Amino acid sequence: MKPRGVKVVSDQQAGEMEIISIYNKFKECGSVTTDSRTLKGGEMFFALKGENFDGNEYAMKALEAGAAYAVVNRDSSVAATDDPRLIKVDDTLKTLQELARWHRSMTIVNGKPLTVIALTGTNGKTTTKELIRAVLSARYKVTATEGNLNNSIGVPLTLLKINKDTQLAVVEMGASHPGDIKELVDIALPDYGLITNVGKAHLLGFGSFEGVMNTKGELYDYLRRTSDKVFINVDNPHLCRMASERNLQSDPERPYSLLIPYGVEYQGATVLESSAEHPFLRIRIGDSMISTNLVGAYNADNVMAALAVGQYFGVPFEDAVNAVSSYVPSNNRSQMTRTEHNTLIVDAYNANPTSMAAALENFSNVSADNRIAMLGDMLELGEDSAAEHKAVIESALSRGFSKVFFVGNEFSAVSLVSDEAVFFQTSDELAEYLKSNPVQGATVLIKGSRGTRMEKVIPVL
Repeated sequence: MKPRGVKVVSDQQAGEMEIISIYNKFKECGSVTTDSRTLKGGEMFFALKGENFDGNEYAMKALEAGAAYAVVNRDSSVAATDDPRLIKVDDTLKTLQELARWHRSMTIVNGKPLTVIALTGTNGKTTTKELIRAVLSARYKVTATEGNLNNSIGVPLTLLKINKDTQLAVVEMGASHPGDIKELVDIALPDYGLITNVGKAHLLGFGSFEGVMNTKGELYDYLRRTSDKVFINVDNPHLCRMASERNLQSDPERPYSLLIPYGVEYQGATVLESSAEHPFLRIRIGDSMISTNLVGAYNADNVMAALAVGQYFGVPFEDAVNAVSSYVPSNNRSQMTRTEHNTLIVDAYNANPTSMAAALENFSNVSADNRIAMLGDMLELGEDSAAEHKAVIESALSRGFSKVFFVGNEFSAVSLVSDEAVFFQTSDELAEYLKSNPVQGATVLIKGSRGTRMEKVIPVL
């Protein structure tokens, strides 16, 4: 029995009181960082721990460098230090996530809670997010994920960048294991969601293609529970199946009652053929022509997604088209570069069987006399790796390219004898080969998982 006059506080209440206290300190700072090297002064430093690092070891250095506060683990050695600027918690990552969720919940725009749009998918997440950001920015102040900071750390950092000027937030979410998207939506609390597509990626973590669909579908699961809206590419049978399984179109009197449909075919758009004169993606919608700086017809779905989001949020169509047309990709995503000697199609930030197939199909349709493909391993495919890499080799060699260079242990393990195929263990080895055997007057596709570092061949082309 509790002593008379003593108030019992539940663990949940205690946790909320702790977050409110930390949130008040965060408002003094206005920003957070997890890297003591990026401090400019006045930030709240979070001492995160990983397999090979412990941010708690840098907490005092962060304070010396100008951090206003440092959030550290109670069980760390630095927690014994008697410094009022140290905020001691059980789990710094969990606290970062709870602070982000609280900040998102407490942000009010025009008397209403801030609107958050979440997107995930196997391919095209970052490009779609950047296109949506560009389109919405024609009318609103938008806070969006920077780069691909889309995991359990990146999503909270994105949310904590929401400020008094933010009118809409666009949050990219990545996943490599079941439950990853559920964790992220429970932090971001999105009002709208979009899955770009589902394909074979991270099979080592997901276990199967069904595992990919189930995990990406955790975004649909959340929005189904909250009765919020889903932007859906209704040309995509996998996404339609996922929506149907979750009864997102359960009301026969209101088809797509929870869905906002889009799609190249659905919206009556036409993807024009690329050529030497027009190498970039072009789309005709009615009397309008959209000329982009993106390489690859597979980006048409990403463009249509951005236009659909813009239309729903009241961005004039002409402004949306101008935003899409002005967007220039970066970071080795769907980029075309002309060097002194060659034309390069660089899509080397990531690769999986689905995106590799799309890239090869698009490259087959490029009008050029001398086409060369340089393909790096697709990582994290588990027991499906050998079969998927062999399928890519066979597909690439069947398309009439002048030469195909394969890079990585996975490709080498299933190598086929062919006059058009050359295999290397690393991108460094390929780069050295190209120095002695220069490529000139060619159109070159460079594609591979981030870990293969295919961008290393660019300087010698």
